[in-house]
Amino acid sequence: MKVNHQGGGPFLLWTLVVQLVLCGSGVYATDGTKKCKLLTESVSEREVLNRLEPLAHKNFTAVTKNGSESYTYVFQLCGDAAGIPGAGVVQLDSGKTKSDPTVIGLYTATQAIGGSDWVMLIYRDGDKYDAHCSKETRKAIIMISCDRRITSDQMKVVLEDRQRTQDCFYLLELDSSAVCPPLESHISTGSIILIIGFCLLAVYLMGGFLYQRLIVGAKGMEQFPNYTFWVEVGNLTADGCDFVCRSRNREEAPAYSGLATEPLEEEPEERDDYLLPM
Repeated sequence: MKVNHQGGGPFLLWTLVVQLVLCGSGVYATDGTKKCKLLTESVSEREVLNRLEPLAHKNFTAVTKNGSESYTYVFQLCGDAAGIPGAGVVQLDSGKTKSDPTVIGLYTATQAIGGSDWVMLIYRDGDKYDAHCSKETRKAIIMISCDRRITSDQMKVVLEDRQRTQDCFYLLELDSSAVCPPLESHISTGSIILIIGFCLLAVYLMGGFLYQRLIVGAKGMEQFPNYTFWVEVGNLTADGCDFVCRSRNREEAPAYSGLATEPLEEEPEERDDYLLPM
């Protein structure tokens, strides 16, 4: 086999390298989650992120009020929340028209932990605290739980825990059907057999009807496929049911074949009027 060394060789080499890289990774990032960068790249965390694909490219908001203070929180999965590059969760001061947004967490520093019907997403490396938590960077924890009943995903802010020296966090909750496990089919084997049987019967009736009407030219009940056969089957079934299920008395066979089965006619009474004296 002759190999073209004028350009085919490098192309084949790069193709082989790409395939080896893809095979080595095992799990690939989907279009909606490929912007998220995990702090420690792992197959399990990437699988958890891929489960959240239906939530991609959406902004989720929640509003909190504490006295005169009002804040709006915006979350986006692996995207720029409120249009701020790199921000996964931001906080906006609703009471101030020209306040700078506070970045709570970046999607370029992501952790993902998942269970059967929940996913915990952690965004780190947000803006630093001014005076709390030893002036460490902010962190957002988004708890996404399964809820099949809701029609639109709803987010709420549970708390901002900053009354500690370190490891402070914002906790947000999001109810969604995206993390719900697939429903298992409960159709039994008997049900499957019945469904297949009904389908075959429908095909038989429709095909036979069209054949009898269009090809044979039958009219009326003769359009029914194999009409004569099914009429005979019906008659035999009716006779069998009548023989087995009827409770009427049947004429019993005589004990001796020499005896007649017809009832004996009553002989006329002999009149002895002629013996009386006149």
